[in-house]
Amino acid sequence: MYSLVMSDPYSVLTSAISHRPYPLAEGPWVMRQTWSNLLFAHWSVPVALVRQLVPEMLELDLFEGQAYVGVVPFEMHHVAPRHLPPVPWLSYFPELNVRLYVRYKDQPGVYFLSPDAGNSVAVWVARTLYHLPYYNAAMCSTQMDQGVKYVSDRRDSKGQDCGFEAFYRPVGDVFASQKGTLEHFLTERYCLYTTWAGALYRGEIHHLPWPLQRAEAEFGRNNMTAPFDMTLEGEPHLLFARSIDTIEWPIALVAR
Repeated sequence: MYSLVMSDPYSVLTSAISHRPYPLAEGPWVMRQTWSNLLFAHWSVPVALVRQLVPEMLELDLFEGQAYVGVVPFEMHHVAPRHLPPVPWLSYFPELNVRLYVRYKDQPGVYFLSPDAGNSVAVWVARTLYHLPYYNAAMCSTQMDQGVKYVSDRRDSKGQDCGFEAFYRPVGDVFASQKGTLEHFLTERYCLYTTWAGALYRGEIHHLPWPLQRAEAEFGRNNMTAPFDMTLEGEPHLLFARSIDTIEWPIALVAR
């Protein structure tokens, strides 16, 4: 039993916490995931528009007075409850998040505008158990020429049609972001916020510091922010991460 625990890469995560901005969540973690081939594509957007999209109970988290929206395509791997093995038809699928940056009582996190996923069961679980605005999409992530070709086409009656196409690849050496930098602000987030029935909930996560690289990207279709009347202008800030193991706690009520 001891050797099995020690060989599990997720079991050692809770012993490495010095990089976190606040302590681990109370209670046992309940879910594990590996996120792979991530592109962090960010654009600066008007603060007033972001304020309209974020619940009043949350403060906007700004970097040097500027708000950012992130469009983050990646792949989910090994998704499974704690102590249970992953299963092929549920534990591996592409996901694409559109997210904003917020805080509640000095605890920074992310607020999802529209996560899309290529697995209908995962979408149902996220909507039902986590009260997150997930949408079904036809998605494909393919590694090619030392980069990733990513295509997503939303196919969900609950959401407005939109899609994403891009080829992206890492550039340069792996680095860890430093506190006070834009890279750290955009990536080192350890919780999400969501609302349901007039209440605010927080979902805690944990992982090691992001192993980041600079990135290059060629975008085709990208109207993921159109449902929010948000136009993406100018060159995006791009980062890449090959893979990271994560653990998650159940969402918890924080305010009514």
